[in-house]
Amino acid sequence: MRILIYGAGAVGGFIGGILTAAGADVTLVTRGSHHDAMKQRGLILEGKTSGRPDPIRVRVCRPGEEKPPYDLIIVGLKSHQIAGAAAHMVSLMAKDGAILLGQNGLPYWYFEKLDSPLRGSRLKSVDPDGTLARTIPIDAVIGGVMNKPADLVEPGRIRLADQPTDRLVIGELDNRITPRLAAIKAVIEPAGWPVLVTDSIRAVKWRKLLSNAVFNPLGALTQSTARQVAEFEATRRVARLMMDEVLAVAAAVGITPEMTAEQMMDDVMKRVGILSSTLQDVRFGRELELGAIIDAVIDVGRLTGVATPRLEFASACAGLLNRRIVGDGVAFAPASVRKV
Repeated sequence: MRILIYGAGAVGGFIGGILTAAGADVTLVTRGSHHDAMKQRGLILEGKTSGRPDPIRVRVCRPGEEKPPYDLIIVGLKSHQIAGAAAHMVSLMAKDGAILLGQNGLPYWYFEKLDSPLRGSRLKSVDPDGTLARTIPIDAVIGGVMNKPADLVEPGRIRLADQPTDRLVIGELDNRITPRLAAIKAVIEPAGWPVLVTDSIRAVKWRKLLSNAVFNPLGALTQSTARQVAEFEATRRVARLMMDEVLAVAAAVGITPEMTAEQMMDDVMKRVGILSSTLQDVRFGRELELGAIIDAVIDVGRLTGVATPRLEFASACAGLLNRRIVGDGVAFAPASVRKV
């Protein structure tokens, strides 16, 4: 299996690194100083369990330098970055190739291949002009949920946290269990990342979204980790109310996540203190991934008649923050004001 990691940032770099170390035929696509660092010295993975003692000599290239065809393309881009690269990625796929989309939040394909009155509905917050639906062959798409705390601390160096929930979950859009899912599991799991094949990928996405839709925007707005949000009583109450709205929207499309709001809150309290991807983007001045993580939940709420006032409030505030970052070209990073 020839594998391409398109967008080898923190999690994408982790996947590419462990696959390379395991001897897989894998190429990592990235650009800028991150590309240069990996090209020159290899990829450094730091972590007690997931890390590697020595730099990994990965095969890395810039967009446009790939050598197709690829049997599997694992997309490491944020959801709002995919449209700009979609046509190029599709051109790199083998005839019967697959594209694994494991972005946070609700995907553009959510209502495809689904036995529902809403089948074919488009989530405008994720695919505003239908580019993704028109460009990526729907039969090539595999849904995914990636659970692995990772932080790109500097070009070519990724810091990993190890948690009991670390795993990749993959599933077909029509919920079938297929040979290609088994083939992906057979390649990735021996490399050091547990893989779960599911017949209900949408339910798994809602489970993670119960956290992301709440703690990512709140953490970005307050410069806090999810655990810090949960520990402070006032924001804990707000988070709980937002979770109730997420659960209500999920229920409206026939999904009951395996975890309750209280169970999620307890889980958050046990997490390591790593920054969410959204807060990392705030501190580095990068566009925030709000469409799939929170705005899509609001979209589904409107489609199903479920009110989401607290999610809308958080979305509005985070959206203004994103506007400052993108429009003004600024980053918001903490600075110490304590006297030494």
